[in-house]
Amino acid sequence: MAAGIPPPDALDLPLEGVRVLDLSRVFAGPLCGQVLADFGAEVVKVEHPVRGDDTRDWGMRIGKTETTYYNSMNRNKRSITLDLQSREGVEIVYRLLPQFDVVIHNFKSGGAEKLGLGYQQLKALKPDLVYCAISGYNSAGPEAARPGYDLVIQGEAGLMAINGEPQQQPLKFGVAAVDMMTGMYAAQAVLAALFRRERTGRGRLIEMALYDCGIMVTSYYGLDALLLGHDPRRYGNAHPSIVPYGMFEAADGPLIISVGTNVQFDKFCRQVLMRPDIVEDPRYATNVERAKNRLDLLPMMIGLIREFPRDLLLQRLADCGIPCGKVLGLHEALTSQRTRQSGLVQEMPHPVAGSTHVYAPPYRLDGQRLPVRHAPPTLGEGTRDVLRGLLQMTDTQLEALQAQGVLTLL
Repeated sequence: MAAGIPPPDALDLPLEGVRVLDLSRVFAGPLCGQVLADFGAEVVKVEHPVRGDDTRDWGMRIGKTETTYYNSMNRNKRSITLDLQSREGVEIVYRLLPQFDVVIHNFKSGGAEKLGLGYQQLKALKPDLVYCAISGYNSAGPEAARPGYDLVIQGEAGLMAINGEPQQQPLKFGVAAVDMMTGMYAAQAVLAALFRRERTGRGRLIEMALYDCGIMVTSYYGLDALLLGHDPRRYGNAHPSIVPYGMFEAADGPLIISVGTNVQFDKFCRQVLMRPDIVEDPRYATNVERAKNRLDLLPMMIGLIREFPRDLLLQRLADCGIPCGKVLGLHEALTSQRTRQSGLVQEMPHPVAGSTHVYAPPYRLDGQRLPVRHAPPTLGEGTRDVLRGLLQMTDTQLEALQAQGVLTLL
């Protein structure tokens, strides 16, 4: 290990000592909690005693209570079960709250208040609480009561309209991109609020809306639309303003070619395609001209690229310093040497399945990837330990609550 880089067990996790009560379910809220957990926060996920998080029934089954969907956003957490529709369940939250710094939830508008878990209600018990509420739409707007679903918002925010090939119908992203970005934005907001609390001692109410974050995902395409006064054209795998830039078919498979500068295009024509005449044509000498004449240039590029084996093209492109890469299948990417060497996928012990794959956090601090401290938890695996440890509840008390259906014990 390089000098000055701490070993994994010595890594100082920046949120160590922070406690998060994660009352959320599905994607955006749990992802926010997972980010905080990755940075060292102690995240306690509260789930329904019988069904748990909805995503325990989505995706491929692992063991008895986990699925691939659930596992993708719940690492490094503990799971406890509480029926928040019961008075006893909510009272346990009240008793836990003074020992926690952050609450995350994604109840429907007014749902948290109805349960007694609204910001003002919990702030009275924990004045410096950082409280993050995630909803579908603006909580102060006319659509506050609407449920928020990623696919609906991909449609409403214009994201489907910018995705796919020009001749296709609007197309959703391959993953729940709005949920994912909302979870990441929410985590950023929580980190900012915690930082501010260290300076002022004051908590914060954070409100995140899926629709708001969906609009942010439109990025430069959205600003193009506003400037044009209409939807920009869709280019599929190509770039709207850089040519040639996208996916191409070699003689034996697809690859990505990203020619970003005029110098790169000169090398691409002379040293990769062996066609100096193309770059010498004034219609293609600069990117502005190439973009203007893309309908003439791209068919020629497609035909030429198809004449070469993919590995030969990749070698020539790399030699020229032109960004490029193979287009891999998902399984191929996840099992590639690149992924293995980065430690991005790990196998963790599982009490039923024997082992399970877990993504490692993408963050590196001081040269070290943040660790997977806990595999995604089985339903209620921490109920007994957490409530005994934090509330000094006895086994007799816990078993009585289990008999009432308030919680479940393993």
